[in-house]
Amino acid sequence: MHRPAEPKIVGSNPAPHLSMTTKIIWVDSEDRVIGSASRDAVNGIYRVSALWITNNQGKILLARRALSKSHNPGKWGPAVAGTVEEGETYESNILKEAEEELGLKKIHPKKGPKTRTYGEHQFFCQWFTTTVKKPLNQFKIQKAEVEEIKWFSKEELMQQIQEKPSEFLEGITEWMKQFEKT
Repeated sequence: MHRPAEPKIVGSNPAPHLSMTTKIIWVDSEDRVIGSASRDAVNGIYRVSALWITNNQGKILLARRALSKSHNPGKWGPAVAGTVEEGETYESNILKEAEEELGLKKIHPKKGPKTRTYGEHQFFCQWFTTTVKKPLNQFKIQKAEVEEIKWFSKEELMQQIQEKPSEFLEGITEWMKQFEKT
């Protein structure tokens, strides 16, 4: 049975003031903190936290990155993600990012796997998972970070990835495999 496409919500919340002097955590190959530096000065490994959100029907919430983003603009990826800043932990960062990017408050994400990404951008990503029972129109998205959000069924997401792989962040199929286990 063919179902109509799930609606999506487009960004409307302006970004809060972002400081150009914000420092991010810099780590070694074992994810031990070396120090912190401005985003432009870090040319090694840094930390990212990401949140995999599902609803009680098993759908997956993804966010399309803002078109103004320097890394992977306009691509679909995890609903929430952020670079860990000086003074933050993976946990405190994901709670902050969930509130800033989607307006989610008082969530209790479960710690998931930690992955390592190599290539042009090298980072450790601490994944978290949570279930949210909200329709799209109850999220308050941050336009500077998120172009739009959408609930995907697993089948629809796999079909979209096969048909339009360039619209998704590299690694999304692997992330799905990780979270099918949880």
